[in-house]
Amino acid sequence: MKAIIPAAGMGTRFLPVTKSQPKEMLPVVDKPVIQYVVEEAVAGGADDILIVTGRGKRAIEDHFDRSVELEDLLERSGNTTKLREVRNISDIADVFYVRQKRPRGLGHAVLCGAPFTSSDEPFYVMLGDVLVPTQDCLPLLKSVQERYGGSVIAVVQVPPEMVSRYGVIAGREVEPGVWEVNDLVEKPPVNEAPSSLAIFGRYLLSPKIMEILPKIEPGRGNEIQLTDALKELLKHEEVYAVAMECSGYDTGNVLSWLEANVALTLDTEEYGPALRDLLEKMLGMEG
Repeated sequence: MKAIIPAAGMGTRFLPVTKSQPKEMLPVVDKPVIQYVVEEAVAGGADDILIVTGRGKRAIEDHFDRSVELEDLLERSGNTTKLREVRNISDIADVFYVRQKRPRGLGHAVLCGAPFTSSDEPFYVMLGDVLVPTQDCLPLLKSVQERYGGSVIAVVQVPPEMVSRYGVIAGREVEPGVWEVNDLVEKPPVNEAPSSLAIFGRYLLSPKIMEILPKIEPGRGNEIQLTDALKELLKHEEVYAVAMECSGYDTGNVLSWLEANVALTLDTEEYGPALRDLLEKMLGMEG
């Protein structure tokens, strides 16, 4: 399996911190967001991983590279635990990079990975700012693809007032939690949304998508939208959607990033109990 991780976005919602720091390198507990995504790809069976970057994203490449000076320092100080963690980052997978030279949308970012993909094998697309800490989304997509074929996307139920933030699907439920998609709309107005099932940053796509993407005209925001390409893909093959039952976080917005930090920190033995006490104290003081 191969995985494409688009990570070329500007991160304007996190300014000024993202002026010189990629949003994908923002920490959640003690790891940057992009590391969680790469670890999930590996857990989902991806052998080769392509990260689509842009200008100002060099920190991502440095993170997955060796840091000889840091390793020497940790070794001399006898900090074998941290040394092992640092070395494991560079050994986690075969990670490759390509630059999206202009911000032309998610569809174009995926198309930048076309030479990386095979003409006869499906591949994952994983948004670089979406976390699924439980790592059970990709196996679910693969299971549905093995049963039905075609391409498979992850969706999540959102409140109706939030549909205008996402790509939204319409379809018929073929089994509990699985829909055969018959339409997709990118960020529709509330009164035009075909459902409240929003696409959630995880895809298992057939190679056919790479034939379609070059033909897609710029859409919303004058960008090449992956949702528009998926809509065109429906004319050639079936597309299925799987409702995520796992917890996921869109760390591209500040509130969800804060939620991810709190939720994942509470799950740790080292910091969880102390953070819970602090939160109870703070909330008690507010009450």
